[in-house]
Amino acid sequence: MSRNRKLVHTVVVPIRWGDMDAMGHVNNTVYFRYMEQARVDWAHEFARHLGRDAYASDGPLIVNASCTFFAPLTYPGKAEVRMFLGMPGRTSVESYYEIWMDGKKYADGAAKLVWIDMRTTRPVPLPEPLRALLNVAETAPAPASASAKPS
Repeated sequence: MSRNRKLVHTVVVPIRWGDMDAMGHVNNTVYFRYMEQARVDWAHEFARHLGRDAYASDGPLIVNASCTFFAPLTYPGKAEVRMFLGMPGRTSVESYYEIWMDGKKYADGAAKLVWIDMRTTRPVPLPEPLRALLNVAETAPAPASASAKPS
């Protein structure tokens, strides 16, 4: 996972009993939902910063997504999802995710986002405020707890 990225959003997602599967842990597909929640929250926050509604005229569309699982999440708990963005391209940007709980990293994820015109569904250049934010990338912050380590 790229270290040339900027933390742009963090969300805490409560783990629901229904998120678990027959194996007694959060189903793998639900990790993608947790990352989606962080991404959608960020998109709405970013749009508010621009003084408009998210996805009103343009916004991010996922073209691929991945997840690496380190340990199984289980109920009860609250997962902290950290969203990072990488260096901007002309119409796209890589997004990265870390899923933490109780000072332990449970998963890493990534998704390529292409900025599109909602009316035409065609790619458009990234908004200048997003480009300005990302042109100063930083290294990912250390875990909140000094003893926290990926499993």
